[in-house]
Amino acid sequence: MTILVIGATGRVGRHVVRQLVSRQAKVRVLTRDASKTNFPIDVEIVQGEILDLVSLRSAFKGVRTLFLLNAVTGDEFTQAIITLNVAREAGVERVVYLSVFDADRAVNVPHFAVKSGAERMLKAMEFSATILRPSYFIDNEVMIKDVVINHGVYPMPIGGKGVAMVDARDIAEIAAIELIRRDQASGKLPVETINVVGPETLTGEGVAEIWSDVLGRPIAYGGDDPSGFEQTMATFMPTWTAYEMRLMAERYVTDGMIPEGGDVERLEIILGRPLHSYRETAEFLASSR
Repeated sequence: MTILVIGATGRVGRHVVRQLVSRQAKVRVLTRDASKTNFPIDVEIVQGEILDLVSLRSAFKGVRTLFLLNAVTGDEFTQAIITLNVAREAGVERVVYLSVFDADRAVNVPHFAVKSGAERMLKAMEFSATILRPSYFIDNEVMIKDVVINHGVYPMPIGGKGVAMVDARDIAEIAAIELIRRDQASGKLPVETINVVGPETLTGEGVAEIWSDVLGRPIAYGGDDPSGFEQTMATFMPTWTAYEMRLMAERYVTDGMIPEGGDVERLEIILGRPLHSYRETAEFLASSR
């Protein structure tokens, strides 16, 4: 049966599509602009968006399993609710949903609260779902690499508790494995929640040390105050989004994103290989400047 991927053109979604294709899955994507996609020729593309019910319903025809990744937008929760309702209407009950680490606890951060609500909906509507809860994406570091390289400061206020940053490729491969497992199951599988984390829990000072080693010169940690981070983010994104990023950073400082016992080992068993490290990304960004 067909697996529908919603959120297929972002940092995680595009890898999910490639992972599914490499496993000979039949894949369909829903996208606003088909001209911007660069998927293998055998990936079916439905042009449209979630809040266009005609295109959304069309995308679900003949689908058994859904990968749902809602972008961080002002109407993210509406999109999630609509998608899951239309999925149920179409007879789709097998879902892999991309949530966020500690979604049920960081309730003051809008996109965490939204994802917690979607998790509750999946459970209340008795979907057969895998809920993936990734921590902070290592891939986000592309936004701050110029500050690190050109100004000698690691500016992301992640604090001293520790954040187990995760590579988008690891998230995507785990998602693909879970999608195929649920799609091929002979019956309905129970809801399962998986923390998707990186192999090491890093502090702001620890990340600065990695950059110092990679670049061969001292890199300082910019500190735990997120106000400057918000101001910087507001120069290239909506101010409400920058404020939301500040709220998220405040949670890093107060609580961190610390794996539970066995999280890393569980992921490496699923993948059959080690997780990608932060240093890999730092070395890549340093070499591509």
